[in-house]
Amino acid sequence: MPNHPKLDCRHYIGDRPCRFGGPCDGCEDYAPVGAKVLVVKLAAAGDVLRSTAVLPGIRETTERCHVTWVTEGPSVPLLEGHPLIDRLLVFGFDAWLELSRTTFDLVLCLDKDPRAAAFADSMQADARRGFGLSEWGTVRALNDGAEYDLALGLSNEMKFHENTLTYPEIVCRVAGVPYARQPYVMALGGESIVRADAFLETLTLKDPVIGLNVGAGPVFAKKAWTPAGYADLARRITAELEGSALVLGGPDDRPRMERVLELSGGAAVDGGLHPLAEFSALVGRLDALVTGDTMALHIAVALGVPVVAIFGPTVPQEIDLFDRGTKVVTSATCAPCYRRACDETPDCMDDVSVDEVFGTLRQVIGEDA
Repeated sequence: MPNHPKLDCRHYIGDRPCRFGGPCDGCEDYAPVGAKVLVVKLAAAGDVLRSTAVLPGIRETTERCHVTWVTEGPSVPLLEGHPLIDRLLVFGFDAWLELSRTTFDLVLCLDKDPRAAAFADSMQADARRGFGLSEWGTVRALNDGAEYDLALGLSNEMKFHENTLTYPEIVCRVAGVPYARQPYVMALGGESIVRADAFLETLTLKDPVIGLNVGAGPVFAKKAWTPAGYADLARRITAELEGSALVLGGPDDRPRMERVLELSGGAAVDGGLHPLAEFSALVGRLDALVTGDTMALHIAVALGVPVVAIFGPTVPQEIDLFDRGTKVVTSATCAPCYRRACDETPDCMDDVSVDEVFGTLRQVIGEDA
């Protein structure tokens, strides 16, 4: 029986039947790809997640589009299963080889990074937005929205004091798509939820369960709140809210996690170390999360978990919590600074008091007196 493959169908695989299982001829589920869009956003993981804010606008302005997203391996768990991404590829030669024969209707590079820009520039495209490479191999803006983002990165005055746009607004300008303040989202895989739930069942926890994400990336100094602050907060959660404080972090944060656990005198519970997908599922089970300006913040926002977000050296106005939490911002006059090293004593995070964070937490979870 003849079976003429529909090579432009978004369900077509090639080496086996698609999920609908029947022959291509006469298939009622045939769905032509339509416009082909390539998004290149490699890092950092938290920025990759919140850059998905461009997807509703892409869908709105590009009829029946098929979206391919290229990112680096560590960010893949944050994007897997996203309802608006049709194909997710890991950055590298294999991805380049697979895509090099395609002519895209739109190639969109959201990274001010030479590798990402070079990858995007190498693709065949009818239209390009975002960032590319100049003749000197340096990053250049391809449209007005990207010009604004490029200028923002080159001027501390503009970034720290003049800009009032949030990151999702900025990235949608780079993409040249409308923005209606839709919260960015992520999908949790079933297996990661099962593993997270199984881990939580091994612990003795009381409601409300408050996550304390005590670490932060290594790039900016003083981005994480103090271990003593988190330990004191854990004691107050246990004593005054009669809940549980679950200490969370990544592999590089383990020494800080252990320090908080030690200082808490048994008030805090060790949340352990987990792969990113399982970590995300744990965050999704929390009643609230207290964190610095970290990837965990963006995971909580994407999952609708209430957040208390503590800001020291980074810019709070770029972060939109989408009415899902409250910011606690240092009053230190030297902040924001984005310094990679800091010898100020006391520093901007020392300025943030436990009373302020705990009071904000009570408000966020609806337990304020």
